[in-house]
Amino acid sequence: MEACVFDLDGVLVDSEPVWEEVRRAFVAAHGGTWQPDTQSRLMGMSTGEWAAYLHELGVELPPDEIARGVIDQMTAHYREGVPLMKGAPETVRRLAGRFTLGLASSSPRALIDVALDASELRACFTATVSTEEVARGKPAPDGYLEAARRLGVAPEGCVAVEDSSNGLRSADAAGMRVIAVPHPRYPPAPDALALAWQVVPDLTSLTPELLER
Repeated sequence: MEACVFDLDGVLVDSEPVWEEVRRAFVAAHGGTWQPDTQSRLMGMSTGEWAAYLHELGVELPPDEIARGVIDQMTAHYREGVPLMKGAPETVRRLAGRFTLGLASSSPRALIDVALDASELRACFTATVSTEEVARGKPAPDGYLEAARRLGVAPEGCVAVEDSSNGLRSADAAGMRVIAVPHPRYPPAPDALALAWQVVPDLTSLTPELLER
């Protein structure tokens, strides 16, 4: 194992409830209809993909305006305080002392930068990738493959840390060994969870010794 590649939303930052609140309100305010499976479908999509999907739900704006509106609201939330997952700063700093770290996130670049700066974790990551910067979002492997390329490590030499169904599928499709840290409110589907090499209850269980197995 040469590198560890983290997801951001739901792994380091407890942002999925914020994403759901912001996008659900945006859809309702602009003529759309939120569906029972909307949140699970959105998890892992790139910015262009989820903006197009919200447009399909009936939002009466073009996708680029949808993206701008939602991201502006998310940025405002983050500037008030980034909701970090339990053990996130300690775990990242502990692992950064032993391994090369990367990040492959479905968040737009602006939110990645705000989150890492606010949590003072930017220096821990050698490379970060937004799925805005690749052709396809999760569950396609593009983001993880690009993270491995920027790190200069073969995907097979990376461990990925994920929480969502689409994220687990993405990292597995990239050829990485995957550690699942299921979010208690948004657990992954059983078939996606079955792709994980290890399942841990929270980030405090993610130790250098586990990664070195």
